[in-house]
Amino acid sequence: MDYLEKVLEKLKEWAQKLIETLLGPQAEPEPELLPVPVNDPQHRR
Repeated sequence: MDYLEKVLEKLKEWAQKLIETLLGPQAEPEPELLPVPVNDPQHRR
Protein backbone atom coordinates (compact mmCIF):
# COMPACT_ATOMS: atom_id res chain seq x y z
CA MET A 1 0.00 0.00 0.00
CA ASP A 2 2.85 2.38 0.81
CA TYR A 3 4.32 1.74 -2.65
CA LEU A 4 1.05 2.71 -4.34
CA GLU A 5 0.89 5.96 -2.36
CA LYS A 6 4.42 6.86 -3.46
CA VAL A 7 3.57 6.12 -7.09
CA LEU A 8 0.42 8.23 -6.91
CA GLU A 9 2.36 11.09 -5.33
CA LYS A 10 4.95 10.96 -8.12
CA LEU A 11 2.19 10.95 -10.74
CA LYS A 12 0.64 14.02 -9.12
CA GLU A 13 4.00 15.81 -9.17
CA TRP A 14 4.56 14.96 -12.85
CA ALA A 15 1.04 16.05 -13.77
CA GLN A 16 1.54 19.35 -11.94
CA LYS A 17 4.86 19.94 -13.74
CA LEU A 18 3.25 19.11 -17.08
CA ILE A 19 0.37 21.51 -16.44
CA GLU A 20 2.78 24.27 -15.38
CA THR A 21 4.87 23.69 -18.50
CA LEU A 22 1.86 23.83 -20.81
CA LEU A 23 -0.17 26.56 -19.13
CA GLY A 24 2.38 28.40 -17.01
CA PRO A 25 2.49 28.49 -13.23
CA GLN A 26 -0.73 28.75 -11.29
CA ALA A 27 -1.99 32.29 -11.19
CA GLU A 28 -1.66 33.87 -7.79
CA PRO A 29 -4.38 36.32 -6.84
CA GLU A 30 -3.21 39.91 -6.91
CA PRO A 31 -2.86 41.43 -3.47
CA GLU A 32 -5.61 43.88 -2.67
CA LEU A 33 -4.34 47.44 -2.74
CA LEU A 34 -4.80 49.42 0.44
CA PRO A 35 -5.62 53.13 0.17
CA VAL A 36 -2.93 55.33 1.64
CA PRO A 37 -4.04 58.70 3.07
CA VAL A 38 -1.98 61.62 1.82
CA ASN A 39 -1.72 64.98 3.57
CA ASP A 40 -0.39 67.38 0.96
CA PRO A 41 -1.92 70.87 1.43
CA GLN A 42 0.37 72.42 -1.24
CA HIS A 43 -1.58 70.83 -4.10
CA ARG A 44 -5.03 71.92 -2.81
CA ARG A 45 -4.60 75.61 -3.71
